[in-house]
Amino acid sequence: MDNGSCCLIEGDLISQVMPPLLILVFVLGALGNGIALCGFCFHMKTWKPSTIYLFNLAVADFLLMICLPLRTDYYLRRRHWTFGDVPCRLVLFMLAMNRAGSIVFLTVVAADRYFKVVHPHHMMNAISNRTAAATVCVLWTLVILGTVHLLMESHLCAQETALSCESFIMESANGWHDIMFQLEFFLPLTIILFCSFKVVWSLRQRQKLARQTRMKRATQFIRMVAAVFITCYLPSVLARLYFLWTVPSSACDPSVHIALHVTLSFTYLNSMLDPLIYYFSSPSFPKFYTKLKICSPRPKHPGRPKIQRSEEMPISTLCRKSSMDEANSSQRPSDGQWALQVC
Repeated sequence: MDNGSCCLIEGDLISQVMPPLLILVFVLGALGNGIALCGFCFHMKTWKPSTIYLFNLAVADFLLMICLPLRTDYYLRRRHWTFGDVPCRLVLFMLAMNRAGSIVFLTVVAADRYFKVVHPHHMMNAISNRTAAATVCVLWTLVILGTVHLLMESHLCAQETALSCESFIMESANGWHDIMFQLEFFLPLTIILFCSFKVVWSLRQRQKLARQTRMKRATQFIRMVAAVFITCYLPSVLARLYFLWTVPSSACDPSVHIALHVTLSFTYLNSMLDPLIYYFSSPSFPKFYTKLKICSPRPKHPGRPKIQRSEEMPISTLCRKSSMDEANSSQRPSDGQWALQVC
């Protein structure tokens, strides 16, 4: 990186704000994703394509945990990198890969729930685990190809008293890095908002089905995906767009630097918030948390026949059941006809 592209910010507020935030994200993110990965690996009895997508989302989040201690040390030293060129490239690559991977799998999870609720008979709901695993491999390949450019050049920048390690050059646009930064947000945002709207609208159109606990969880799940996506990624995108519109006047503006760094840290929050998505994804996770005594266990009643409740049925089964009930209700005789038959 050209040293002329480094901006020396006096009285750096970034070094005061970032370390506590990153420490909080690291502790809660490592705890939440560690528990989630244990749930996936040791307590998930049956795997489905949706489970595979969520598992890879947890893996992407866990990769971030490896980088956060190094970035925390970087900010504690007032943005001075002490680990050399290669670790700097690797950390920035993994941060970008986590962001892209989390966005991709949040989008796939939202699309998967869309097909299950809105189009329960679609062929996408019948794909095998092997097909889902192959899809995941393709997605990871695309994510790596989209972020591997960060490994190709040095990102160290010598200042008067420090050696910075940043993925963005705060003097001009960053070419491919800026293109990917914006594209990997707005395209998935469109897909997630479309899926969320269609799921909520579809359930409201089928009021009887919307009252089922399982379908309420589907609505909460898709809303949670959209909320996490917008909360974590929109601020940094807006801050970067503002910089691109106002460059070069804002190139070394301290307030712009602070805004970009703080909003970029919001992307790390997705690793802390994604365990909420796992909780609403399946009844298996609340049961797993119950085993960990996070939730109070419910008493069991031995000897009673086990009846599958509606909230434990697959969404596609509930959708088919609802359509069959509506068809049968139109063919049922009226109360007067039943009275005649009984007499």
